[in-house]
Amino acid sequence: MQTKDQKMRQSKKWDIAVDKENTEKLKKIIVKYGWPIRKLVGVEGETATWLIAQHADHDVSFQEKCLKLMAENNSPKNLIAMLTDRVLINQGKKQKFGTQFYQDDFGIVVPRPIIDQKNLDKRRSKYGLIPFEEYRKIMQSKK
Repeated sequence: MQTKDQKMRQSKKWDIAVDKENTEKLKKIIVKYGWPIRKLVGVEGETATWLIAQHADHDVSFQEKCLKLMAENNSPKNLIAMLTDRVLINQGKKQKFGTQFYQDDFGIVVPRPIIDQKNLDKRRSKYGLIPFEEYRKIMQSKK
């Protein structure tokens, strides 16, 4: 699922059907086995699971469920932070950790709105994220 997801995104040929298909597969896995924890699926499997949840923008309630399951199962804090921001943005709210960016009309990569920017790096540090300005430079170099 992760390979198909990343291949589609890298080709720039966006296909929501891939996200929907992956979401449905992950839902079935969760019903049958629970949240895929690192101990069972390894680091790669854990990251792939998060990635599918992260890209399930068409189903925010599912993203919220995944976020809850991740917290309950001690998933890596950096992944929890990124999904938290994604959910907040999808709810029309400001993000908390500054992980979500978009390309504006001029092709410039800019962060989506962030709450309490003054304490942003403190929050990021608690969740194992690099300082925001470093992250911004990385994101802007990915155009």
